[in-house]
Amino acid sequence: MALPRLKLGTKIALLSFALVFIAVAIGTVIEVHRISVLMENERGKRTMAIARTLAQMTAIQENVGRPGGEEIIQPIAEKTRLSTGVEYIVILDMEATRYSHPVEDRIGGEFTGTDLGPALANNEYLSRAEGVLGPSVRAFTPVKVDEGNRQVGVVVVGVLTPTIFALLKSVRMEIYLTLGLGLVVGLVGSLFLARNVKQAMFSLEPEEIVRLLKERVAIFEAMGEGIVAIDADSRITIINDEARRIFGVDESVIGQPVQKFGPGTRLVRVLHTGQPEKNVERIINGVTILSNRVPIRRDHTIVGAVATFRDKTELNRLAEELTGVKAFVEALRVQNHENMNKLHTIAGLIQLERYQDALDYIFNITEEQQELTHFLTQNIKDYSLAGLLLGKYGRAKELRAELVIDRNSQLKEIPRGVDISILVVVIGNLLENALDAVSRVEDGKRRVYFFIKGDQAGLELEVRDTGTGISSEVREKIFEQGFTTNKSKSRGLGLYLVQRNINQVNGRVEVKSPPGGETTFKVFIPGQIEQVGS
Repeated sequence: MALPRLKLGTKIALLSFALVFIAVAIGTVIEVHRISVLMENERGKRTMAIARTLAQMTAIQENVGRPGGEEIIQPIAEKTRLSTGVEYIVILDMEATRYSHPVEDRIGGEFTGTDLGPALANNEYLSRAEGVLGPSVRAFTPVKVDEGNRQVGVVVVGVLTPTIFALLKSVRMEIYLTLGLGLVVGLVGSLFLARNVKQAMFSLEPEEIVRLLKERVAIFEAMGEGIVAIDADSRITIINDEARRIFGVDESVIGQPVQKFGPGTRLVRVLHTGQPEKNVERIINGVTILSNRVPIRRDHTIVGAVATFRDKTELNRLAEELTGVKAFVEALRVQNHENMNKLHTIAGLIQLERYQDALDYIFNITEEQQELTHFLTQNIKDYSLAGLLLGKYGRAKELRAELVIDRNSQLKEIPRGVDISILVVVIGNLLENALDAVSRVEDGKRRVYFFIKGDQAGLELEVRDTGTGISSEVREKIFEQGFTTNKSKSRGLGLYLVQRNINQVNGRVEVKSPPGGETTFKVFIPGQIEQVGS
């Protein structure tokens, strides 16, 4: 049976708890050992002092080595032992015969320790040994007479030394208290640490982070846009396949300054200013790209920046396809609405038995629609523009306005260097602006005029409406982003987009709106245009 997988917070808490437990346990053992050594040294010094005192006593010096001397020496030794608290005091002659011992039956017997030799040779020292009463520290001091010139015996003073386990047992309550307190503090600290780590990781488990990282990498690589990210030091942290293709670099650029492979990059400027830049065109390695750059913030501090790059050629192709589809969808919607009205009219004439009028009506509307469709397909060779004009024609009918498409209009070729998407944006927004203007005047005066003519060398187009006109004050602001005289939402971008797209191809736009007169927009776009990088 597989063990349940522990969460990161639980792992951190358990590991921290175990580390605290081990640290406290090891610290306790080390401290007890240190105390044991200190106690042993202190007891050694005390026993040596007692042994020296006894060795200098006249009664000891005069009776050691003499028959019956134990009767005098034993009481002195026992009295001293009891008053000082040592385990034993043994006084020996030069033959290692005991003259005193805590166990009186052993008096007269031979000393059994193996560490006596140096003491019989007139040496003073401490010894650690396993004696009859257990492990002990004992002091050996020679007994001398004749002003210290002749040795007559040895004084041995011993004190039993407790083992580490005995010390642990003696202080077990203190150990339990310290260990318990340490574990409680460690547990609280480990839980706090686990919580902080989880918060720093957005409460994600390691496997979730790995999964998100793999997903992020997969998304970055699968995107059709190039992505480059830098840190606060302007060093590249992320660059996906599409970005490497656009810039002509490999993965070795990761970790290097972004200026190294893109001297003109604006990503560093975004990092310093904190201001995002959107839909900015640049030419990189001969390819026109559209880029967006935004700063990366953490706790109101800029910690990096990221840029996305899209090949504008691909964008223009997609925009062209989308615009064409939208134009035809709009045209179909308008045609469906208009045809329903026409069918209702025909049905009414038939119910009134006005059969000839019904036939005449059918022929008229069919001829009008066929004529317009034929004209657009013959003179406007791009399906996106043709669909756009057809849709705007129907849109005008919905507004009870008239869209007059000059029959001298002709666009057999698109000017060199001009994307069809630019023309769609310019024409679509100018016509929509004109229809919006005439919708505010009374019926019968709602008229929009459209003319276009061009080839590879360039084109000109004109949009004229019978709306309310544009004052001189407003005329200065109509191309500003967000400016509008209509209070409806999603307004204020149409003419701004017109101006921006015309500037991209080095074209120009003229606006005429005399007081009480028609408003005219004229656009001139030359051919053989090179895109302007920014």
